[in-house]
Amino acid sequence: MCFFQFCFIVLLYCMIFFMSLYVSEKTCPAGWRMFSCVCYFVSTESKPWEQARLDCRDRGADLVIIDSPEEQTFISSHKTSVWIGLNDRDNEGTWKWTDGTPMTKSYWNANQPDNWGEEDCVHINNFEAVNNWNDLSCGSSLRWICEEMA
Repeated sequence: MCFFQFCFIVLLYCMIFFMSLYVSEKTCPAGWRMFSCVCYFVSTESKPWEQARLDCRDRGADLVIIDSPEEQTFISSHKTSVWIGLNDRDNEGTWKWTDGTPMTKSYWNANQPDNWGEEDCVHINNFEAVNNWNDLSCGSSLRWICEEMA
């Protein structure tokens, strides 16, 4: 084996070792809960949607973006009505996540969204059902869930 191949192999093992240390030490901040390599914060107070989002951003996160059935189940397991990061504030009926991506999979409660009284923000409402999203006035005060990568 030539010297350069030996050095490359040693370097590769060192990188793998240090990367495994980095990954294994990743945890969530105090008061946050980890699920599938993502940290979640569930508020204990209630605020309108925009103020809830600002709180998440002040924490280095954003309102939760639900992008899998497993995450939907995890978020629903908190058994409390919470804001999520979905809204149609820019264009009625065009639902987008806080990162600007369009909603592709939804978990709307029966007969929702209904935009009754200018409801442009989304919260989780019915904890017994898989489909439990409801549109609500963004000015309503609810708890919220923030997420950030671990």
